[in-house]
Amino acid sequence: MYNISLINFIKMYLPIGAEIVITEDNKPLIIRANLYPAPLNMIGGTKWGYINESGKFIIKPYYDSASSFQDNGLAIVGVGSLYGIIDYNNNYIVSPKYNFIGEFSNNRAAVMDDKGFNIINEMGKILTNKTYSYIGNFKDGRAQFNIESSNNDFLYGFLGKEGKEVIPAKYQYVNDFRHGKAVVKIKENEYALINIDGIILSKYNYAFVGSLGDGLLAFKENEDGKYGYIDINGKVVIKPQFYYADDFSFGRAIVNNSEDIKNNYGLIDKLGFYIIKPQYNSIISIGESRVAVGIPIDENSPYIGSKYAIYDTDGNALTKFIYYGVSNYKGGVASVYDDKETFFIDKEGKRAKDLPVVSGSGTLTLQNNLIMAFVDYITSYFDKQGILLWKENLVIHLNQQYKVVKEKYKPNKDYLVYYPRIEGMGDRILQSQVNDKLKVLSKVKKVEEDVQLGYSYVGNFQVQFFKKELLVLEFNGYNYPFGAAHGMPTKIYAHINLVTGAFYELKDLFKKHSNYVKVLSDIIGYQIKNDPKYSYTGIKEDQAFYVSEDGLYIYFYPYDIGPYSAGFPTFKILYKDIINIIDLKGDFWRSFN
Repeated sequence: MYNISLINFIKMYLPIGAEIVITEDNKPLIIRANLYPAPLNMIGGTKWGYINESGKFIIKPYYDSASSFQDNGLAIVGVGSLYGIIDYNNNYIVSPKYNFIGEFSNNRAAVMDDKGFNIINEMGKILTNKTYSYIGNFKDGRAQFNIESSNNDFLYGFLGKEGKEVIPAKYQYVNDFRHGKAVVKIKENEYALINIDGIILSKYNYAFVGSLGDGLLAFKENEDGKYGYIDINGKVVIKPQFYYADDFSFGRAIVNNSEDIKNNYGLIDKLGFYIIKPQYNSIISIGESRVAVGIPIDENSPYIGSKYAIYDTDGNALTKFIYYGVSNYKGGVASVYDDKETFFIDKEGKRAKDLPVVSGSGTLTLQNNLIMAFVDYITSYFDKQGILLWKENLVIHLNQQYKVVKEKYKPNKDYLVYYPRIEGMGDRILQSQVNDKLKVLSKVKKVEEDVQLGYSYVGNFQVQFFKKELLVLEFNGYNYPFGAAHGMPTKIYAHINLVTGAFYELKDLFKKHSNYVKVLSDIIGYQIKNDPKYSYTGIKEDQAFYVSEDGLYIYFYPYDIGPYSAGFPTFKILYKDIINIIDLKGDFWRSFN
């Protein structure tokens, strides 16, 4: 008979979500429950926590972002714009203080703060004795780093697991180690293959040399030349003939022999013979001796993207060209999506039996005993029999009377909008009018279903603030013209009185003739004075804004006062600093005060 006192003692120190089971020989065994990141839409935005395999929150939603637990039992979480690391007990191993934390590899992770990059171990201890401008992930016990040289160029070297510089920064460029070897660039037209101790194994006098794969390296004889392949001794094995040449893996390499907008991707063997002819818009290696082969969605605009078929690496087509997205194989299955659904296929390209099928476009990922679905920007979890265990909430309760429902509008595979529908207003006609206006603000509009758009658009919203009668909704959108360097984000706020149905503007917060434009302009001007990245001249009468419990936020769109990379520059102004011009008897102020 097992010892009940011992069991109770053990329970006091169990990790969150862990359980005790009794073995056949009556001994207690601790089973660590797997935890999975899950979002909860709520007032103030979306917060992330962790659920167990029953769909119950074990770590309550608190974080602004949350990654999966890694094999070492640690997970990277975000609070605001900073990142930290927690364990299964939701204890901080590293408090949120870094701008970036990389995944652990070789029991080490790269972290970055305002000063630069460092290396930490799994206890969060910094191992490097100085910061670097860049540190990569560890591969074969080595992580590349760089420092700025005297002539403002960067030189690269490698760190060891103890954080020491084991190969000094003397190279113009380096690749990660693979099987104990790495290619480095010594100077123009001189590359070398080194081992993990930095000893040179071979030198190559070429304009470019790529990473080592299957004993071969892509190379170019001169800067404007084509790509071919050499062996580790520098002997030409496949003469230069390609405009793109990927690394070899399992005896195959992806190449492109076209230099213009129309691609001609193919798959070659180690002798340079084509296994798949060079006539495709794209080819992607997806593991387990499979590739995704793509034809243009639009022949006249190949940059729009590809429609994929699955091939084996012997050149046999396993499916038709029906997929718009394909993920890597794992455990004998790969996640794919067509124009309607996301699902798994097996190695023969057939739809996997008994695994979940989700309406929309996205990915399914095997995670321990569950399957995580991220489809049309909604997270859900299924068991391996395809039964839904948990799904992200689409209803946000403001109080016992009001709620906001997240509705989906997807008329085209490249146009997706989530828009709010308010429930609980006393006047149903007024409520309908408010909801109609919210659909317009969300960019719910007529879009043809079967027409290929020249862009993609994704729109979403969150409940930014709610108090008394005032609801503040934040609408975010991203319009990406296919082929462009980047898309254009949008952000607008709606300030709605849930009793009167009024949509407030910035001027409604202030007394008439208060000259609020000048007052706010001067305050913001003082906040950003002498900042060279801004070209600020003041705000407009209808300047973009939103309110919170304690302050007014004024923000600008990309390119308004700064570069695209500055995003939406936002400035907080406390109410106490402008209380003399606020209309304290006005409807806007009284709606939440």
